[in-house]
Amino acid sequence: MSETVRVDHLLSAYRGTGTAVRAARRLRFAGVDGRDVYNVSAPFRAPDGAVVLAGRVEDRADERSETVLFARDDAGTWCPVPGAARPALQDPFVFGHAGVPHLGGVEVVEAVGPDGDPTLRYRTVVLRLADLARPEPAFTGPWGMKDLRFADLPDGRLAVLTRPQGGPDGRGRIGLAVVDSLAALTIADIEEAPRLERLFRPDEWGGVNQAVVLPDGTLGLLGHVARFDTAGDRHYYPMAFRLDPATLWYTAPELLFERRDLPPGPAKRPDLADVVFPGALVPAPGGVTAYCGVGDAEAYEVDLPAPFLVAPGEG
Repeated sequence: MSETVRVDHLLSAYRGTGTAVRAARRLRFAGVDGRDVYNVSAPFRAPDGAVVLAGRVEDRADERSETVLFARDDAGTWCPVPGAARPALQDPFVFGHAGVPHLGGVEVVEAVGPDGDPTLRYRTVVLRLADLARPEPAFTGPWGMKDLRFADLPDGRLAVLTRPQGGPDGRGRIGLAVVDSLAALTIADIEEAPRLERLFRPDEWGGVNQAVVLPDGTLGLLGHVARFDTAGDRHYYPMAFRLDPATLWYTAPELLFERRDLPPGPAKRPDLADVVFPGALVPAPGGVTAYCGVGDAEAYEVDLPAPFLVAPGEG
């Protein structure tokens, strides 16, 4: 890439080709006392063989979240897995490492700022899911960083996608560290990870939501790119591109779809009405299915052409 990515250019290119959405289905949930479920992970196979999905669960007027693991019943409704842990995390994601599923999410805690006023601190937490009822701490990232993502590389090492913010990193950039394993990963590795240059404008931002290793050794990245408009409303779009972990060369990102391609529905607040937060791409006949949160209020699965080859079981 030689030209800085701009949201308006990505939107123009996407809209010029027409919608890529083949079908979109709102996910149905039960057993959550009327709360919203959104920003879901991909369905994944638990250690006991059951297929489960992680979702962010909270009241419409509140951002205090828990991550709940769901299994799909015969009617197609996702129901909480009995006895599974419910960690207090936002925006869950899953990945396999060393043959074991891992669950990650954003921990948010109340704190006092330098001026003495209440504030919130956040960081990425990763749990080892050898047992759904008793997840074990596996890694805790630095304060102030969401959207860490992980992928096992063919040589046995671990690719770690980072999302630094502030200072020269602006509202949020993407970096890459390669380490021996999750156990060997340090805060310094994350904070010192090389950044992908010219990926976002200073007033726009983005992050990685899923990383998969492709047959040619590059990483297929599902991510989001976002901006504010002049009214202060947020706009989030799912994007995809490929990254060479050895050289940090990357292909031009492409938007996959946008909120207006999906059926009308609620949003947590008016400023979140145009938000799509992608969780994962999974293989589907003739393409892929994207799992995503919409408007910070609901979740969808969306059938699309494959932006890159996603092998069964990856992600």
